[in-house]
Amino acid sequence: MKQDISKAKNPDLRASLAAMQRAALLARNTAIQTETYIVIVEDGQLLRVPADELRENASQKKTHECL
Repeated sequence: MKQDISKAKNPDLRASLAAMQRAALLARNTAIQTETYIVIVEDGQLLRVPADELRENASQKKTHECL
């Protein structure tokens, strides 16, 4: 059974999800700036995501946040 990490007794464990999300955002931004790929796992498959796609996704997200 999966448990909600936000209810963990260890404060470092509770904060780990936010830290991983910040690290993922930083990795995306770095890939955009350096015109490189990031590698992700989606549905058990390794995927290389190019900087152009990351840039497009980031701009779409900003557009939706403004609405």
